Amino acid sequence: MYKKKYFSNQSLKDLNTFRIDVTAKKIIFVKTIQSLINISKTCQSSKIPYIILGEGSNILFLENYAGVVIINRIKGIKIIEKKDSWLLYVFSGERWHDLVKLTLNLGILGLENLALVPGCIGSAAIQNIGAYGLEFKDICQYVDVLSLKNNTYTRIKKKFCKFSYRNSIFKKKYNHEHAIIGVGIKLSKLWHPIIFSSLENYINPKNLTAYKIFNTICTIRKKKIPNPKNIGNAGSFFKNPVITKKKAQQLIRLYKIPNYPQKNGLIKISGGWLIEHCSLKNIQIGDATIHKQQMLVLINKKSATAQEILKLAKIIHRSILKKFNISLKPEIDFIGQLGKIEPSKIFKIKNY
Repeated sequence: MYKKKYFSNQSLKDLNTFRIDVTAKKIIFVKTIQSLINISKTCQSSKIPYIILGEGSNILFLENYAGVVIINRIKGIKIIEKKDSWLLYVFSGERWHDLVKLTLNLGILGLENLALVPGCIGSAAIQNIGAYGLEFKDICQYVDVLSLKNNTYTRIKKKFCKFSYRNSIFKKKYNHEHAIIGVGIKLSKLWHPIIFSSLENYINPKNLTAYKIFNTICTIRKKKIPNPKNIGNAGSFFKNPVITKKKAQQLIRLYKIPNYPQKNGLIKISGGWLIEHCSLKNIQIGDATIHKQQMLVLINKKSATAQEILKLAKIIHRSILKKFNISLKPEIDFIGQLGKIEPSKIFKIKNY
């Protein structure tokens, strides 16, 4: 089925939101768990590299991929009503924003702050997506993972997922030869709006509803982050730095940096502010540049290559390190010829 003569280079341009014009040896869409198992087993037995993608919204292909790209379209949503809550089971190929819209339309509230976050459910768990005061970990009960090596399922409860800022156990331990199949989500029937500080100027606290929060966030995100169908991008390329209170206080004394205290005593500061105040706003490498409305977003204006985007990212990284002594960490995954490449091999990142 996958002998060499059946391989032909297939374009990935429409399957990655950066719209990088690279190819894979073969692209296969899967709609069932069994199909995923069968394809992965064939690749393993034939020693063909493979990766699993959803919407391709958080990656940068650095070159043509020398294997099979499996596109996860395993879908389905199960909803159970309890006395005080709603329990959802969502398969990993569902689009996140579609889930947010569906639950709101059903009167199930609590996901509205994560409106318009790109990608599928599986990526939401891997990345621990977050926006406007809400993270995936806040509503997650468990994650179901399939070992593609021995076809065994593992249900990992939230406390063992090691969720942190844009990170989880699924980026390391359950990365290679594993696939997220579905997630369990719990939403309380007692709705409490989350009004993050950056929303306060946009929302009237009177007669506040989940729909108003949803619509406001959609409006803000459409202004700040370009639609990848029109302008290639992967959302925030870098994470907002999370630094010690002592270091934050030193910087705040020198600069008026937007900062957000964290529950663990650390301080999150605005990575976009750092970029803007390094005189990088108008820099452009080929067709790769920085989005004017959101400095953490790097964009492909038309036909940028991965190397142009990477060169731009490295200039940003070096500039921030030199001026503020802060090492920006990439939020996206880098994919080379044979699979994912650790960011530490691309950037000089301390304690990544």
